[in-house]
Amino acid sequence: MPGKNKVLRVSEVRSRCAWAERTELEQQYHDTEWGVPEHDDRRLFEFLLLEGAQAGLSWVTVLRKREAYRIAFDGFDPARVARYEEEKVADLMRNPGLIRNQLKVASAVNNARAFERVRDRFGSFDSFLWRFVDGCPTNNVWPTLADLPPRSPTSDRLSKELKALGFTFVGSVICYSYMQAVGMVNDHIEGCFRISPSA
Repeated sequence: MPGKNKVLRVSEVRSRCAWAERTELEQQYHDTEWGVPEHDDRRLFEFLLLEGAQAGLSWVTVLRKREAYRIAFDGFDPARVARYEEEKVADLMRNPGLIRNQLKVASAVNNARAFERVRDRFGSFDSFLWRFVDGCPTNNVWPTLADLPPRSPTSDRLSKELKALGFTFVGSVICYSYMQAVGMVNDHIEGCFRISPSA
């Protein structure tokens, strides 16, 4: 039994997926958000925008810029982003806090418009999205990080339907990462403290 003055740090008693051990920002994201079911439309749009921005880059790069994105994109309000005109897009391209890729910035605005069309059709983006997993998260445990798949049949279907609805930067690999981010898939490595009891 530890002495009265012995304080155990969380990082000393928790084992995480290897990718989340690199920085404190990644640890916090892994511990509190990744794989947690998300049903709020604004948050679902946030992750859709950020996953598109991440394409070809490391996720920690996006996490470091997340607050700048929150400010630049009006708190990730899809209705407001959908109304952005060329002048606003030009302002975004001058913002040093963002990933200043013309295609990605244009995609964020395009996807906000598509997002709003989906909400009009299905009542909410949440209703549209979660039907791909019948409303129930898929819990997986993988032996090693190398075993974690980059895509799945479900992400293939989601990608195909999103593209048909006019979304861009929504290939199957991006969609699988998105599904992980919003908790449709809860993927963890053996020994990780975040493994779901139902996995």
